[in-house]
Amino acid sequence: MCEASKRKVACERQYREWEENEEIRIFREYLRIPTVHPNVNYDECVEFLKRQAASLELPVQVIEVNPRKPIVVITWEGTEPEAKSIILNSHMDVVPVYAERWNRPPFAAEMDEEGRIYARGAQDMKCVGMQFLAAIRALQRDGVRLKRTLHATFVPDEEIGGKLGMMEWVHKESFRQLNVGFSIDEGIAGEGEDYPLFYGERSVWHVYFNISGTPGHGSLLLKGTAGQKAHYIIDKLMRFREQEVKRLENNPDFTIGDVTTVNLTIMKGGVQENVVPPELTVCFDIRLAVNVNHLEFENQLLDWCREAGGGIELEYDQKCPYVKPTKLDDSNIYWVAFKQALDELGLKVKPQIFPGGTDSRYIRGIGIPAIGFSPMNNTPVLLHDHDEFLKADTYLEGIRIYRQIITRVANA
Repeated sequence: MCEASKRKVACERQYREWEENEEIRIFREYLRIPTVHPNVNYDECVEFLKRQAASLELPVQVIEVNPRKPIVVITWEGTEPEAKSIILNSHMDVVPVYAERWNRPPFAAEMDEEGRIYARGAQDMKCVGMQFLAAIRALQRDGVRLKRTLHATFVPDEEIGGKLGMMEWVHKESFRQLNVGFSIDEGIAGEGEDYPLFYGERSVWHVYFNISGTPGHGSLLLKGTAGQKAHYIIDKLMRFREQEVKRLENNPDFTIGDVTTVNLTIMKGGVQENVVPPELTVCFDIRLAVNVNHLEFENQLLDWCREAGGGIELEYDQKCPYVKPTKLDDSNIYWVAFKQALDELGLKVKPQIFPGGTDSRYIRGIGIPAIGFSPMNNTPVLLHDHDEFLKADTYLEGIRIYRQIITRVANA
């Protein structure tokens, strides 16, 4: 048999192994449930997770902090149930798709000959939720018992800010009863050998500047128009943006999470080409770096509004408070255990601030340390992108990695 034929046989054998693998099968089944925004129906997803809990012979709770926004909790009790527990958090929802831009159906979970599994949620973050359960299954199979109780939590609406999910749930009695000491949640794929690891998040502010000014005919040079004021505000924020761009470019150790990002996202107002409008609105998506003083930044915005001529009201669609990052030092016993597992596995990680927002901000906001980590390296970052995929081998390796991390952390 020639070398080409041998390679073909080996590839076919590998593909069959992936096809027949129980964990790959479960992962692909989960991906086929279209929990996609807008108007997500979580019923099929909840039933799927109940079946997974039954297969693990573990109790499951379904909690509704808000109607039609279920939170699924699968619990594996530890040998010391009074000790602080660990939550393994993931979200059930996924972002919308533009199916015409995909080369494969976005909810078919098709797998190609190289083991790439294509589906919305393959990276963000249905993989992580199933890897948590797969790690528990592997530990159970080997007769392992852990000191701390594990709660695998599956929450709704993270992709639209978690306002009706984790944000409210952390303040409810049903969450307090879990006695949580530490949380592991999603990260992002790493394109090289290193694995990104996230210990904090920037504060998301979505700021609307509702600008009033002098209206009139478009042929005049009126003073104090809404357009003049909008120009002033936009100019100030764009100059600030350029400063942050330079800071990022001039420091090779920085990632996007180390600077404040500013982006103009919405402009609206006016009704006719030759009429100077009495009102204009501009919206900025601002992500405040963890070293920014929130009060000082807001006062700067207010100063710019006054300098522009007044008549400008600020409206916040989101205004996340400052949340302390999780400490990655010896004072955090969970990090010490997490790091020990990474070292045992020989993994290289790059700790950093998360560029976007996850439910970990709400966990940290009530004083519980949290780390975001998705065990995907040598993988293109495709969250929210067309043709999102994860390789089968990467997925299975992630289960092995999580097993070691969970074991160490739950026995800390």
